[in-house]
Amino acid sequence: MPEARQESAKSKTLRTLPGKKTSSTKPAQHPSFAQYQSAVQLMQEGKFDKARAIFEKLIQNGAPELLERSRTYLAVCERQAQKAGLSFSSPEEQYDYAISLLNTGNYEDARDHFESLLRKNSAADYAHYGLAVLNSITGQAEECLDHLHKAIELNPQNRIQARSDSDFNDMVDDPRFTELLYPEVT
Repeated sequence: MPEARQESAKSKTLRTLPGKKTSSTKPAQHPSFAQYQSAVQLMQEGKFDKARAIFEKLIQNGAPELLERSRTYLAVCERQAQKAGLSFSSPEEQYDYAISLLNTGNYEDARDHFESLLRKNSAADYAHYGLAVLNSITGQAEECLDHLHKAIELNPQNRIQARSDSDFNDMVDDPRFTELLYPEVT
């Protein structure tokens, strides 16, 4: 029995000598994890081109656990690069692009473009009209009415167009919408 105690005491008191390193029980981490963290940091800083290059390498040579996440983030970097690379020769071209985004259900990007048009020219009735349509589709009645009112104020022809625009179907039952499109004649 005393031998068992001594053996137990030995196993509890095993320590490393000063200056000696113990081996870690954790397996060594693949170097691609540090690269992955660096790429995510670059994305957060808005440096999408640099992050994209790292994610492309990770997809080729990285740890298997990072493959799907790297592909997802690579797609985000490419989308951001496309956004930054867009240039329009005219406001009408940007408006057409925003409408195409709206028609494909890419509402946030469409909103960004409509708002960009308004920042450049607050009297762009077509941008107000586009935002009115977008807000109608997304169920934001107040914003829809505000932008439609402004679009009609800037260009009365928008009233006639809105009367037959099926994108406003969700607004038809709102009496404020009806008053805006069919004001009483005095």
